Amino acid sequence: MTEYKLKDLLEIKNGRDYKHLSEGEIPVYGSGGLMRYVDESLFQGESILLPRKGTLSNIQYVNESFWTVDTIYYSIIDKSKAEPYYLYRYLTLLDLNHLNSGTGVPSMTFGAYYDIPIKLPNLSTQKHIAKVLSDLDAKIEVNNKINQELEAMAKTLYDYWFVQFDFPDANGKPYKSSGGNMVFNEALKREIPEGWEVKNLESVESNIVTGKTPSTKKDEFYNGEIPFITIGDIRGNMHITETEQTLSELGGNQNPNKFLPKGSICVTCIASPGLVGFVTKDSQTNQQINSIICKNHEIRYYLYFYLKDYFKFAKASSGSTFSNMNKGDFSAIKTIKPTEEILNNFSHQIEASINKILINQLENQKLSELRDWLLPMLMNGQVTVASLRGTKQSHDVNSDATLGMVAEDNAKYGKE
Repeated sequence: MTEYKLKDLLEIKNGRDYKHLSEGEIPVYGSGGLMRYVDESLFQGESILLPRKGTLSNIQYVNESFWTVDTIYYSIIDKSKAEPYYLYRYLTLLDLNHLNSGTGVPSMTFGAYYDIPIKLPNLSTQKHIAKVLSDLDAKIEVNNKINQELEAMAKTLYDYWFVQFDFPDANGKPYKSSGGNMVFNEALKREIPEGWEVKNLESVESNIVTGKTPSTKKDEFYNGEIPFITIGDIRGNMHITETEQTLSELGGNQNPNKFLPKGSICVTCIASPGLVGFVTKDSQTNQQINSIICKNHEIRYYLYFYLKDYFKFAKASSGSTFSNMNKGDFSAIKTIKPTEEILNNFSHQIEASINKILINQLENQKLSELRDWLLPMLMNGQVTVASLRGTKQSHDVNSDATLGMVAEDNAKYGKE
């Protein structure tokens, strides 16, 4: 290992204001992540983005043309000493909070970053380790893109059937476009297909549960096996496969009527209303979430897209004033209920895609656990690339060698 200061490995540059730029395809990053896209770049190539203000742990790696704002630094890396992705992963292991120079919002200076001590193996070893870790990240990203495409395809079918009302009629032709009977609905002030109904949500599915948080003063209520779902666990996930917090059996039994079985639909209704996700194992939620325990299995996928659209359009029509929704208002959401036949057909059409999204999410969870377990062990030499492969003939650790380690469903790579 060779000892450095971070100043020996990279040069830090300030971000700049982007407001004079036009919309384009080049990403703009801040300390919170991706912000928007513009038509000019501040830098091109590999860089490590280091927060100047805000969440100091949100260090980012980019390898493209990009722009950064003044809440985050970008860097020019000396590739003769440091492999960029390796150095990025090394920095993510560090706790930088003690270097905070801000009295209010967390802040970091050039000097604080430059003085960070770094220990690096030779460049060849860095590259081999970076390859293992980047292969895992690449597989996760592939799964994410597949899931985005699968959900987009399911949403396209939903729009075609339930927004345009061109579901297959008795002859297999698009209903509305082929002259299917439409009936004006007074509650919605619009036409809907004949035979469809408009009901309050609680009349469509009556078992609606508002979550509740057990006393946080009782440590014995937490850190068990029961997922405790909060807003962040739903954001960006169709299926809620992991949670930041868990309840013990004792904690869960404080509110036994708040348990949600697999397949329930969680909807955030306070602070960030309109996030929707499926429960994947018996869980509970906090009070910011209303959940639907679906008696009718076939309606779940329809309600998932219906509620996402409802909140999307409600926000658009009411703006920033739309911030909270209590259980009564949630239960009273006007809901178009198609015929059972149409609901069943829709469910069967998209079920394979929904299940594949879940499989990919679970695989990503395992891959992330494996990566996070490997990361410190590779960095400190406890595990070597050769030992992962079981051979020293090549350092090309590909999916068959490294990613195959996730094949064991019961393997645990995270903290016990």
